Amino acid sequence: MEAIRLHQVIEKDGEILITGLPFRKGQRVEMIVLPDAPAPGERPPLTARALLESGLIGIWKDRDDIGDSAEFARKLREQAQRRR
Repeated sequence: MEAIRLHQVIEKDGEILITGLPFRKGQRVEMIVLPDAPAPGERPPLTARALLESGLIGIWKDRDDIGDSAEFARKLREQAQRRR
């Protein structure tokens, strides 16, 4: 049998009520409960700590082909804006 995917909002701490399943009394089932991925726009804002731990800070530090990183970033933005 295929997996049954349900999406619910928790209404009471620590409890989920599931009804209408196609199983019979006494039948064994396995349940795996995972938190749903946040919808676009629902993600918590990136904190300074998370940004520092992300590996993005200092990503260009060992590049020999980048002299002024601010100038390099400006050129990248300009190129991206012209791409359509």
